Amino acid sequence: RFQIQRGKTDPTGYKSLGDCFRTIFQREGLLGFYKGIFPPILAETPKRAVKFFTFEQYKKLLGYASLPPGLAFAVAGLGSGLTEAVVVNPFEVVKVTLQTNQNAFTEQPSSFVQARQIIKTDGLGFQGLNRGLTATLGRHGVFNMVYFGFYFNVKNILPVNKDPNLEFLRKFGIGLVSGTIASIINIPFDVAKSRIQGPQPVPGEIKYRTCFKTMATVYKEEG
Repeated sequence: RFQIQRGKTDPTGYKSLGDCFRTIFQREGLLGFYKGIFPPILAETPKRAVKFFTFEQYKKLLGYASLPPGLAFAVAGLGSGLTEAVVVNPFEVVKVTLQTNQNAFTEQPSSFVQARQIIKTDGLGFQGLNRGLTATLGRHGVFNMVYFGFYFNVKNILPVNKDPNLEFLRKFGIGLVSGTIASIINIPFDVAKSRIQGPQPVPGEIKYRTCFKTMATVYKEEG
């Protein structure tokens, strides 16, 4: 909801995270927080399978390129993220469409009905079930590139602890920092994706079309 707000002048905007929670609960009920839950559940298993399988495959292929290990991990992460994005993007379009619907949970269509409606109205292409693909490619590609690149490089630098508890904390800490940095770097792509896949400011008029043009528009209008 925050990502589709258009600055402080947006009349449907939320003042803070707490205000967002309160408003959704008051207007849409407790189930309002679970809108669009089904598409991520459906996508999660193939998403994870594709992410880690393709990462290992790209890593093997890059072994023939004589790249430094650190760079190979980052490039393999980029490749796995781009592949993953192609798989999850249709699910993301349905999820964002459902989550930006401010009707009560019981009044909105199911995930399957929403998907059929998108296909019927806009088709399967880049204006329909695959709109925002470039932004999704950027989001997943950049995240996985930074995450895997940082995680494995730092993991190889920091010494292994013989104590299993300390070793768990070492890996957990590296993963936490890796995920945080990757999220900070990839958030502009995520905002662009939400703007493209979500409702347009003026019904019937497409303002947000491509990833980088959307970023430029957001930067120009909102900083």
